[in-house]
Amino acid sequence: MLPDVLTLKEAAAWLRLSERALYDLARARQVPAALLGGKWVFPRGLLERWLAAKADGGDAPHRVLPPPVLAGSHDPLLDWAVRQSGCGLALRAGGSLEGLEVLAAGQALAAAVHLLDPDSGEWNAPAVREVLGPGGHVGITWAWREQGLLVAPGNPLGLGSVADLARPGLWVAGRQNRAGSHVLLVHLLNEAGLRLDAIAFLAEPAMAEDEVAAAVAEGRAGVGFGIRAEAEARGLGFVPLVRERFDLAMPRRAYFEPPLQALLAFARGPAFAARAARMGGYDVAETGRVAFNG
Repeated sequence: MLPDVLTLKEAAAWLRLSERALYDLARARQVPAALLGGKWVFPRGLLERWLAAKADGGDAPHRVLPPPVLAGSHDPLLDWAVRQSGCGLALRAGGSLEGLEVLAAGQALAAAVHLLDPDSGEWNAPAVREVLGPGGHVGITWAWREQGLLVAPGNPLGLGSVADLARPGLWVAGRQNRAGSHVLLVHLLNEAGLRLDAIAFLAEPAMAEDEVAAAVAEGRAGVGFGIRAEAEARGLGFVPLVRERFDLAMPRRAYFEPPLQALLAFARGPAFAARAARMGGYDVAETGRVAFNG
């Protein structure tokens, strides 16, 4: 049985095309495909639908839309807005990197991401280009967020920098490997000259931002790495370290789909701005703007 995601060789054999012909179709965005790690891969389900459309006489470029799913990173303001807007999007939070892979496989309409490129200092665009290829996508700013250390009220341990995470006996609440927060923490540790294995993380990584705050509030960890909004929600202290841009990445055509348009329209309203202000740690002045294109 064929796998759900085909290599160039597998897809070409299944379609009875030469690898070169299929490669050219993929580069021209005439067939459902994604560029992952420098190699083209082909979601089998979308490929079957594309072929069926061709058999029915359709000559237009590939236009199959994925389901109304918003994959990627967890964000409490985004969670709230999806519910309140009635946009119809289903959330699939599994981390920024996983979200891009789900988007590339045609299993989501958009992906929420916050990924810093250490070489350029850019947010999100380099990672999106690496996974989705050099064109055909757009990034819409959702918000700027404060990332830092979540600590007990009053910061009794006097934690002030990422280097303090290496203190002996200090348990740290971290995120799963595919999360943008984990990627950012690894970068900050590298800048501080620290290895990841120098940090005593809890055995089970937090799968969402609120789980980081819960671990600190319940005393299972002395500190967590996460966003200010969750510290505020739990009455915790917060040490700001980074201001990050949180974007929604999507194919250009998906931007015009009703679910995303409904969500972004809601985010332009006063209720959204008021909620962001109450939660703390958000700057929504650029919400809805194009952050990168192509």
